[in-house]
Amino acid sequence: MRGIGNGDSSAEETTTFGFPRDTFRILHVSTGNVCRSPITERLTRHFVTERLGILGGGLIVESAGTWGHEGAPMESNAEAVLAEFGADASGFTGRELLDEHVITADLVLTATRDHRAQVISMGHSAGLRTFTLKEFTRLVRAIDPTTLPPLEDGLVARARALVRAAAALRGWLLAPTAEADEVYDPYGAPLTFFRSIGDEIHEALDPVVTALTGVPARM
Repeated sequence: MRGIGNGDSSAEETTTFGFPRDTFRILHVSTGNVCRSPITERLTRHFVTERLGILGGGLIVESAGTWGHEGAPMESNAEAVLAEFGADASGFTGRELLDEHVITADLVLTATRDHRAQVISMGHSAGLRTFTLKEFTRLVRAIDPTTLPPLEDGLVARARALVRAAAALRGWLLAPTAEADEVYDPYGAPLTFFRSIGDEIHEALDPVVTALTGVPARM
């Protein structure tokens, strides 16, 4: 299990709209699970730890690919980008997206609209908890943080409420263009392009992690 906290790898029925659990699982999805989703997974973990330290232990962050390179390491340029952000890239191995990953996820964030459609097509009532990363960012920016449970009530309760609020806004806050919801694939590209994708992911993740934790990034 890759994440913050002590999750296990069994397919529990834990969803945002199901029974309360003591963990909240975020699943990042891209194509090969060697570029975009590993960067997003590890940056999410890094930013949560920066804000909350051990208090972020209820958050489990994972990733997988719709055409996942099972057992493969992340691309070296992805590792380099993570290192520049101060995030840990060690111990990563690629995974192919499976039903159990979707079943156990409370929030699925995808790189593109096509990935989102593929996750939703798997069933498991995934539609209300699956967004592209940039779509979720757009929705989160419109949510009044004072309407969410305070962190004192627990990170899991706050995260679940955030997903429900974002799902309720879907359809009201549309992207200006389809491309606005996409994070393009840097596979095989030079480090400069990977850096631009890393910056793009960072810009999208920052308001999401702030909303999840109630703690802004340190300046």
